Amino acid sequence: MKKQKQQSDLSNLEIAFFCEQMAMALKSGFTALEGVSLLLADAKNQEEKELLQRMYEEIVDSGQFYPALKVTGVFPAYLLQMVEIGEETGTLDEVMDALSQHYKREADISQEIKSALTYPLIMIGMMFLIVVVLMTKVMPVFNQVYKQLGHEMTGFSKGVLVLSNTISQYAVVLGGVVVVIVLAVLYFTKTKNGRRYFIRLGYHMKFFREFYDKVTVCRFAGGMYLTLKSGINPERSLEFAEKLVDNPCLNKKVNIAKEEMENGSDLGEALQKSAIFSGLYARMVTIANKSGRLDEVMDKIACQYESEIEGKLSDIIAVIEPTLVIILSIIVGAILLSVMLPLMGIMAGL
Repeated sequence: MKKQKQQSDLSNLEIAFFCEQMAMALKSGFTALEGVSLLLADAKNQEEKELLQRMYEEIVDSGQFYPALKVTGVFPAYLLQMVEIGEETGTLDEVMDALSQHYKREADISQEIKSALTYPLIMIGMMFLIVVVLMTKVMPVFNQVYKQLGHEMTGFSKGVLVLSNTISQYAVVLGGVVVVIVLAVLYFTKTKNGRRYFIRLGYHMKFFREFYDKVTVCRFAGGMYLTLKSGINPERSLEFAEKLVDNPCLNKKVNIAKEEMENGSDLGEALQKSAIFSGLYARMVTIANKSGRLDEVMDKIACQYESEIEGKLSDIIAVIEPTLVIILSIIVGAILLSVMLPLMGIMAGL
């Protein structure tokens, strides 16, 4: 775990690792102060030591774990709220364990999405580079060959040559456009506001909307599991879980569930009537609520959604990979054949 100045700088995996270590210490009978002390003794770099030392000193001063995490400014608000509740209810060890699982799931989902986006972007970049090199370096060579043979390029090949000359002439402008595109990709993938804006744009597309709905419902179910396992009442569980998602559609459904609970429905009925979960999952929630195992079922639902997300991403990659290869092959083949076939005809007539 590294010391950072901004809350967002700690990755989900780093948070999960910290929570897991603290959970093990607390379940072994150590206090929060002793747990942080153990981590401090095992710190591997100066930044980590400084962060843990700051936490240690705050626990000594306040006698509580929550202020120690808050003063660092590197932990997300949701984690801080859950830790505060864990200390109040005496279930801090269970809360830290549940938080570890929650942030591991978040890290897995984020990594799967990144992997699904990275490969196509790399392939598209390679395609662009290959086509540019082919048009600016190879096509002029063929043009010289045609001139030496007393002929000129015609048709499609001439159009490609004109385009290659234009690219060479405005190389600086093209380079600027590429830089802008790269910066835009970085903005939409690396910044919080950029990701939010990208999601809003993509939400108008059915395919993206269905996929994002699965991701948000998975996070909601994981949040419900975490809060219910920590002993929080159903009403507050809904409020906490809602903070984990930024999906207008799901937020409306959560509000419906809250209204149902205010009208006397239990959590299982409210979740079913709000249609947050559909089909089998909705029935599982209703039965689990009656048997007092709703937290376990929420965890299973979150895991199942995570598996569905992983499978969906794998299917996407399986389709995109050959599609991009085919497109690249067609483009390169069309350019080369447009100059090779006429050239072969000229050579045959000599």
